[in-house]
Amino acid sequence: MRRHATSDTSGYQIPKGDGAADLEVAATRCQTVVMPRADKLLLLDTASLYFRAFYGVPDKVTAPDGSPINAVRGLLDIIAKLVTLYEPTHVIACWDDDWRPQWRVDLIPSYKAHRVVEVVPAGPDVEEVPDPLEAQIPLIRQTLDLLGIPIIGVAEHEADDVIGTLATRATMPVDIVTGDRDLFQLVDDERDVRVIYTARGMSNLEIVTDAVVVAKYGVLPSQYADFATMRGDASDGLPGVAGVGEKTAASLLKEHGDLDGIRSAAEAGKGMSAGVRAKVLAASDYLDVAPTVVAVATDLDVAAPDEPLTPLDPTRADAATSVAEKWNLGSSMARAIAAVGWAD
Repeated sequence: MRRHATSDTSGYQIPKGDGAADLEVAATRCQTVVMPRADKLLLLDTASLYFRAFYGVPDKVTAPDGSPINAVRGLLDIIAKLVTLYEPTHVIACWDDDWRPQWRVDLIPSYKAHRVVEVVPAGPDVEEVPDPLEAQIPLIRQTLDLLGIPIIGVAEHEADDVIGTLATRATMPVDIVTGDRDLFQLVDDERDVRVIYTARGMSNLEIVTDAVVVAKYGVLPSQYADFATMRGDASDGLPGVAGVGEKTAASLLKEHGDLDGIRSAAEAGKGMSAGVRAKVLAASDYLDVAPTVVAVATDLDVAAPDEPLTPLDPTRADAATSVAEKWNLGSSMARAIAAVGWAD
């Protein structure tokens, strides 16, 4: 449930040839009839991606009035690349309606506490977000709407929880795009659910399958949430089990199957060294609550829209062109329009 991305320019250059001509070509292209694709759902961890875009695209990329638009343009380019590369028929922008839900904080008060800039008693706390990025979020939402990409969030839940629910209920292959390892718990070869992992940059995307999780961590995706609970994650304010790192956590899961099995073995004094047993028992209070915090929700009251990506009709194409010209989104919007057009 990590939010901040490291800088990743991926060799970004301000595209040349921006303007109405590019947009007109894209609008024409997206109305071309193409062969249908097999159904596939692309779930975007939207905040993860727009943070990455913000830090990856130079801040000298601005609108005519000087307003920052680097995150908007970067996100449009990301979407164009993802749709072109992975060929989804359906795309959903999953949203943090609450980036730090109170029910998670009630269980572990340190959860994301270091990223709070203002506590809001009656609603979501205010997250530390750079002002130039915060100013772009309304335009990000507007451009997603113009492209026909639905935005889905659920009150008192994070985008991870929306992704978990939609991926679990999907009746088609699913690609989850994120820089957050927590979502590895959703990987499932049998159901054709993969993670497109962005942590190494958009030029080095990694497709995470069952085998990749096993190779990286020595655990199955179904064990990953328990693994992450024990390991902890400083970026999310999760302390983990003191003295238990990745290797020990993986070894315990291999021996005992899941966290319940590990705790039962520790209480019985079997299947682990005295030192590890002491560490597991000392963390009992944390282990009583942490699994609920780490596990993404899979049962929210939300459904994925049935409508696939479709080429922009003339009205939407005109609206997208107008917005692109006003905000200097130029070729980034054009590439996104063209990608959506060919996704049909």
